[in-house]
Amino acid sequence: MKITGKGPLVNGIRGCCPRCGKGKLFAGFLKLAPRCEACGLDYSFADPADGPAFFAMMIMSFPVVGFALWFDAAFSPPWWVHLVTTLPLLLLLCVLPLRPLKGWLVCLQFFYKAEEGRLAPQPSDRAAPAKPASDLRSSG
Repeated sequence: MKITGKGPLVNGIRGCCPRCGKGKLFAGFLKLAPRCEACGLDYSFADPADGPAFFAMMIMSFPVVGFALWFDAAFSPPWWVHLVTTLPLLLLLCVLPLRPLKGWLVCLQFFYKAEEGRLAPQPSDRAAPAKPASDLRSSG
């Protein structure tokens, strides 16, 4: 199978398969499909974990906090007005980008062949076997 000319950003935001770009990536709002219905790519490799939620919160919190501070300075509303205006705005702006962000991160994992990290042996680990303790005491 060829990888499509579209990169991980376009396929991820559209919620398409990272390999063929035709199949659906999601089976629900945030639940990944088990595999692509077009090319059969198994999505079990994908584990974006909390990445989409982190990015959504970090990106959207700045404009919402800025709005809340401006709103408070301009109108001095009671606290319950913030609950009615700022809290729904924060929830809406953090939930809406979750799906495109998750799709993008899954496509990046496929594109860059990301997998679970493993510790690589160090070059010094491959050196000659260690001397017994008795040899170390007598040589010094």
